[in-house]
Amino acid sequence: MQKNQQYTAAVTGYTAEGLGVARLDGRVVFVHGGVRGETCVIRILKVLKNAAFARVEEILERSPSRLEPDCPHYPACGGCDFRHISYAEELDAKRQRVEDALRRIGGTEIPVEEILSSPLVDGYRNKSQFPVSPEGHAGFFRSRSHDVVPTLDCRLQTPQANAAAGAVEAYLREFSVPAYDEKTRTGLLRHIYTRTNREGRMVVCLVVNGQALPEEDALVRRIRAACPETVGIVLNQNTQDTNVVLGTDFRTLWGSDVLEDTLCGLQFQLSVPSFYQVNRMQAERLYEKAVEFAGLTGRETVLDLYCGIGTISLVMARHAKQALGVEVVPEAVQDAEENARRNGIQNVQFWCGDAGEAAARCVREKLQPEVIVVDPPRKGLSENAVDAIAAMRPGRIVYVSCDPGTLARDVRRFGTLGFAPVRCAAADLFPRTRHVETIVLLQRGNS
Repeated sequence: MQKNQQYTAAVTGYTAEGLGVARLDGRVVFVHGGVRGETCVIRILKVLKNAAFARVEEILERSPSRLEPDCPHYPACGGCDFRHISYAEELDAKRQRVEDALRRIGGTEIPVEEILSSPLVDGYRNKSQFPVSPEGHAGFFRSRSHDVVPTLDCRLQTPQANAAAGAVEAYLREFSVPAYDEKTRTGLLRHIYTRTNREGRMVVCLVVNGQALPEEDALVRRIRAACPETVGIVLNQNTQDTNVVLGTDFRTLWGSDVLEDTLCGLQFQLSVPSFYQVNRMQAERLYEKAVEFAGLTGRETVLDLYCGIGTISLVMARHAKQALGVEVVPEAVQDAEENARRNGIQNVQFWCGDAGEAAARCVREKLQPEVIVVDPPRKGLSENAVDAIAAMRPGRIVYVSCDPGTLARDVRRFGTLGFAPVRCAAADLFPRTRHVETIVLLQRGNS
């Protein structure tokens, strides 16, 4: 197999990144733009020892699932992975991804009993992060790079977020404000960050390599004129040489630095750095499924690890005897406590700590959680966290995950400690991208 040579190949499936999968002479070929069920002429782009990468040059047998992309920036912009296939095909690819991970990595044949489709496949993101190029263009990173593809009409973002990015871009031009350059670490504006609530109101945050921006009053006027729904404009200082978007210091330029939103009938107050699911409608369905898997009767103690601002904890508390939320970020714990007061929920406590500290405190306070809920970051649970959770001997573990690979790894770990997966479902919180949310119910022994 040679680079730049063309071959005829049949695409039989998808990778976790959304590439088509074909096989030539016993070697796996990952095909950019490949659609399952198609026969294509492909051009080899890169040859490795056991695999190769290619792109579609000509379609010989076309799949009915193939679509003409509806975005002029696709696939150059790295934000979407599936704009060339139907939504039904995308959902099936995501279901298969979860089942493949659980089988290959997790060692279990448990099926995905359903995948919850999103009512919206465009405009669903309530949080947007636009990096700004050194030339002053807002957009999104090209796949596997930090080159910004200028994009002020992203289909995944809300109209308000796109308008805010356009207003800031115009401000940069008018006042010759330099944008940040990663290579030289010079320039000011790094990211444009927005949050939008259910009613369409928005907080805009400007992430800068410094302490201030020139003509801040003019910037505020531009944003408010372009986006009347804006309720607050905040400046965040991030002078570190890092890929992390937000720094730790915030200054309000105008209005409020928090946004209120409703989720599962509960009111939440969101600061800029608060974790909050980006697809509100799908998050509600995901949490409803978590409550279903938990099997609550009103008599249980539920321990919610990685609770963030308390969204899952407060939802669970309405169905349990009591809920305990645990989070390592002190500011998030304060937000969670405020959200409990805001909603009048009294059968919930929030602790600052990790899984091990939560286990030790449960022992000290003679608390036995019947159900433990975990919703960790993409890297999943540490081995110490798995051991600590298992040591508390809950009857059920409800594992919510944004990465099927690390979920499957942890399911295998729990299996060695006496917890078997008994139910699995998926929820598409990120339409048109490779990402998928998964929820697994693990049960201890014969409990």
